[in-house]
Amino acid sequence: MAIRTYTLKSAQPAPALRIDYRSQLNEEQLAVVEAAAGPTLVIAGAGSGKTRTLTFRVARLIEQGCPPESLLLLTFTNKAAREMLKRVGELCGGLADVRRIAGGTFHHVALSLLREFASALGYSERFTLLDREDARDLVAASIGDLGLSVGPRRFPKAEVVLDLISAAVNTEKPLEEVLVDRRPQFLAMLEKIGAVAARFAERKHEMQVMDFDDLLVCWKLLLTERPEVRVKLQERFRAVLVDEYQDTNRLQGDIVDLMAAGSRNLTVVGDDAQSIYSFRGADFTNIIEFPARYPGCGLYRLTRNYRSTPEVLELANASIACNRRQFPKELVSARPSGPRPALVPVRDVYQQAEFVAQRILELRDEGVSLSEQAVLYRAHHHSMEIQLELARRGIPFVVRSGVRFLEQAHIKDVLAYLKFVHNPMDELAFKRVLKLYPGIGSGIADDVWALLMRLGDRTSPLAALQRPDVRQAVPKRALPGFERAADTLLDLADHRLQSAPGEMVQKVLSGGYEDYLRDQFLNGEVRADDIRQMADFAGGFATLHDFLSEVCLLAEFESEDVVEGSEPDEQVTLSSVHQAKGLEWRAVFVVWLADGRFPLAISLRQPAEEEEERRLFYVASTRARVELYLTYPLVAAPRDNERTLLKISRFVEELPDGEKAPYDRLRIEVSPEPLVLPSATVAALPPVAVAPECPEGAEHRRR
Repeated sequence: MAIRTYTLKSAQPAPALRIDYRSQLNEEQLAVVEAAAGPTLVIAGAGSGKTRTLTFRVARLIEQGCPPESLLLLTFTNKAAREMLKRVGELCGGLADVRRIAGGTFHHVALSLLREFASALGYSERFTLLDREDARDLVAASIGDLGLSVGPRRFPKAEVVLDLISAAVNTEKPLEEVLVDRRPQFLAMLEKIGAVAARFAERKHEMQVMDFDDLLVCWKLLLTERPEVRVKLQERFRAVLVDEYQDTNRLQGDIVDLMAAGSRNLTVVGDDAQSIYSFRGADFTNIIEFPARYPGCGLYRLTRNYRSTPEVLELANASIACNRRQFPKELVSARPSGPRPALVPVRDVYQQAEFVAQRILELRDEGVSLSEQAVLYRAHHHSMEIQLELARRGIPFVVRSGVRFLEQAHIKDVLAYLKFVHNPMDELAFKRVLKLYPGIGSGIADDVWALLMRLGDRTSPLAALQRPDVRQAVPKRALPGFERAADTLLDLADHRLQSAPGEMVQKVLSGGYEDYLRDQFLNGEVRADDIRQMADFAGGFATLHDFLSEVCLLAEFESEDVVEGSEPDEQVTLSSVHQAKGLEWRAVFVVWLADGRFPLAISLRQPAEEEEERRLFYVASTRARVELYLTYPLVAAPRDNERTLLKISRFVEELPDGEKAPYDRLRIEVSPEPLVLPSATVAALPPVAVAPECPEGAEHRRR
């Protein structure tokens, strides 16, 4: 019998991981990174390091043997994907080539996949991509193909039709439902708009082109109607990871679920408390119903906040706790204590602007640069008085939520009516007004002006608008528009209105311009609100001359940065809350916290809408690292010689009060001495405790 030797080897410990996770992550983050494969929902509070956590989870998957090409990382900006993948590469060293990870925005990944599989849908892999302008032009061509641009009522602009088609695609709702929700005035044109949408799709396919929405639609079609492609993609990507999941729309949510259906190895990271983009099509149910779609999924919370002080978070936590539909959590600060948030009741919007401007300068004197300060608001028109006050004091600022107030096209449109009435020789103002009406372009506007000069009194073209021979000489197709424009201008010329510029602005709006905005722009109601705000501001002037003089001067001031000694890029940020998401500042002013303004009255129709407004307030509050100021006017600006009492925002009123209030109340007192602004610089302003009631140069704007 032969004897053979068998060597018994003792068990060896698994090789140590290259990455020391425990030294770089807190316990909550580590739990996410080490979570087992499978459906995983990570509720990441504001400032809790969600990007860091997701980055480490990708690195761990690679370290555990997942080939980089088997990972799909979906983000909302390509920049975010690049930064995450760069960090993954640094963490993994030479362990893997992270360039093989499919990472980027939904549209970026879709384009890459369709270059490979477009033929399965009848497209060439060499299809071209339409940008926004190209898509708009093709919609305009489709409208022309169907002969819909002619008629007594102007068909919606191509850009509006494109937005409606896009909304239907991304929310996966019928076009009729989109019209009911967003543009009910176009319901009578449903069949025609539907025909344009069909013709638009037909022309794109004929031309072998796609727009950005088509990228997602075709990606989903590959997964739902081409089983052989679906199997390939599900086998290729063994792990799917999604950042900012709360911002996904219905179409994106479906794509995520379909891509992960094979392996069910899905990690989504987001914050239900920061879901604020429903107006863009984001679907709150994607994140809130994730556990229902994936029973038994892992649910993790990141609550350690590295941005804000405990005092700021106390207020934010108390506010968001009032929402009923959410994943409850309470953020805990990793920072030392700071000042308590300040609630600042102010007399009106003018004093609000004065307080904000003065406190900005005081903070700068205390060492807080202008770039570390921000003013946040619910709607862009809420910034008007603040923009004007900052401009008046020479404080440089940048507007993230759009162009500066006086530079907006619709504001310039309304001012053109008033400028022409004030100065009937203002040819540019007259032509701008005229071109707002159907059937009138630059050529006809030029001809009408020449006609007024030829047939009318050269010193008063306004009077010539009443002459029958002028109206008879206007081309037939332009006559209805000309008559409406002329009637509106003549109404505004009533001498009784010259001392009521606010009423004049309202007359322009109610005289047809509001209908024009709603017909021509998807955000027509927002633009109309801007003009109402300007009407309130104009109502504080004694005459049209005073109002136009102030507006013209401030338009000039807006282009000047005259804070002495400031860095070239040192500017206060003015932003809507939506535009501020993802950003942070040392000091934040949240303004116009009055019911009907924040939250907006139009957003209080349904409990779900009110909860989204509260999430907006939560986002605004958590942008502040150290100092948070909450201001609200006690009365609305004068309109028709009346002042309306305002109610404090419900989002402030529902916070604990008394000794448990998460804020200090700041009482505004008025200095007995007027504050005289230096002509060239505001740097010499001494720090003072309170804002003056009426700085020199501002009294004339109030009655």
